[in-house]
Amino acid sequence: MQLRFDFDRVPVTPVATPAPLRVRRGAKAYQSGLMAEDGVARHYSDRGYALLAKRWRGKAGEIDLICRKGDCYVFVEVKSSSCLDRAAERITRRQMDRICLAACEFCGDLPSQLLTEMRFDAALVDQVGRVKVIENAFGEN
Repeated sequence: MQLRFDFDRVPVTPVATPAPLRVRRGAKAYQSGLMAEDGVARHYSDRGYALLAKRWRGKAGEIDLICRKGDCYVFVEVKSSSCLDRAAERITRRQMDRICLAACEFCGDLPSQLLTEMRFDAALVDQVGRVKVIENAFGEN
């Protein structure tokens, strides 16, 4: 008697393969960005600001944090890197323009619309979680 094996009927169990390095780095950067934004949100909250939105997205783009103190709305771009100087270098003119457009879009829904008092800050976070806020960063050269 000869046995025949039908390979078409054998269930195939997928083997888990490790994620490519690029995917793992992207996931790590995403989590690092969330932690940096949380640290910056605490920084503003500790100074009496109300946190209105995290990662607010409009047609023009995303704003990392939107805070308010009194009548002033503060739009914050959070950048993290190994050191504060390197984080600051990562903010481009194109990003600033996009954030300004998104902020105008956000303020367009407020009662005072584009007459709303606005400020654009850069919040820099290093690898150990130190936060440095540059107020009115977009106005500086």
